[in-house]
Amino acid sequence: MVVTNVQYSIPVSSASLPAIKSLGLRGITCISLTNLDGSPASHQVLEPVAYHLGPKPQSLCLSGGSPTQASFVALILGCPALRILDLSGCNSLFAGGTLLAQPETAQRVRQVLRGLCELHLAGLRDLTDLSFNRLSSCAPDLERLSLAYCHLTFELGPARGSLGPQDSSPSQLSFHNLLRFVKERADRLHALDLSGTGLLPEALKALGQVAGLQLQELSPHGCQDLSTEAVAALCRLQSGLTSLDLSGCSELADGAFLAISRDLGHLQCLRLRKLQRLTDAGCTSLGGLGELHSLDLAECCLVSGRGLAQALGSGYRAPAPLASLSLAYCSSLKDASVFSLIPVLGLSLRVLELSSCVALTNRTLQAICAYLTHLSVLRMAWCKELQDWGLLGLGEPSEEPTHEPQVQVMEGGEGGPWAELPSCPS
Repeated sequence: MVVTNVQYSIPVSSASLPAIKSLGLRGITCISLTNLDGSPASHQVLEPVAYHLGPKPQSLCLSGGSPTQASFVALILGCPALRILDLSGCNSLFAGGTLLAQPETAQRVRQVLRGLCELHLAGLRDLTDLSFNRLSSCAPDLERLSLAYCHLTFELGPARGSLGPQDSSPSQLSFHNLLRFVKERADRLHALDLSGTGLLPEALKALGQVAGLQLQELSPHGCQDLSTEAVAALCRLQSGLTSLDLSGCSELADGAFLAISRDLGHLQCLRLRKLQRLTDAGCTSLGGLGELHSLDLAECCLVSGRGLAQALGSGYRAPAPLASLSLAYCSSLKDASVFSLIPVLGLSLRVLELSSCVALTNRTLQAICAYLTHLSVLRMAWCKELQDWGLLGLGEPSEEPTHEPQVQVMEGGEGGPWAELPSCPS
């Protein structure tokens, strides 16, 4: 059996040299280099990495490392097949703003990265407009970009709600510069991760309005200033989205989810964690998402599950393809609401997360075992009302047993092995 898309994590040390040579013979395509620093020892190890592994890898991760600019350039020049590059947290590369400042070096790197389609620059405190422009210009075919938790600056123009013009900055990363990049790459760019960047409502609208832009994936996770109006405008303008992460966007109310259901008919993955204003009424509107297969409602304290049950069982959507559902830390979730939800989840559900739903009891666990027979992952950590007999799939014991408990193994028969469990309310 040939295993593909496996990422090999390789510590950058002299002890790894035999493994590096061995992996080079196997033609691995995804590597992650750890413990990378600016020491001469690290630089010496990178040479055999480039020699033995460089021609083959399509994915290279240096996340959290501290390579020197010289060692980084040397490594990249030895990896001509790269399609994914992760430099998240590699602040040493961008300190001083001189990365790829030499035109000859930039030209050589551009020849190597011409096939790069995915670039991760998350958590870079020293990333500026100039360094971003130099690096991104070396990758003309970028389709996916992450700037998560980079500090974006916004300049509001004289008209309220408009973003004013601004030149590229040598000292900061500006939204104006990012918007210019998006406009230039609109025909190719399909995925943006702007989590934790402080994205403003006006900025989200401006992104949605870029001519020719057809985003498939967008994550403004943790951007707390985003408004329901801005999200509604985005959904209307970028109706081809298949993945949207609005977790932690605390100002959003139920109206945003009505817009999502109305305009994002092809949405497959929706994350709405920590939305304290989302109610069952908002969940009801999600019934229009007929292609949804992953839904995250964790830490939504007003969500009881009844609205979601109504949405999934409304008949408005096709038979539910939902494969993953998280309701962890939903304090309003009770047995009764889970009973109404479970029968409409369908046989496609594989992952169910109910951790820290402290009001759930063994009755919920029994219902899950009875109905959701295709589950492969069930998480109910910190559900303190669960008891041993429920975890073992047994019936509720009598209060005063008069004899030793016996476990009856049922084979076949009418009703199957769960025939004696209490039925769940419809």
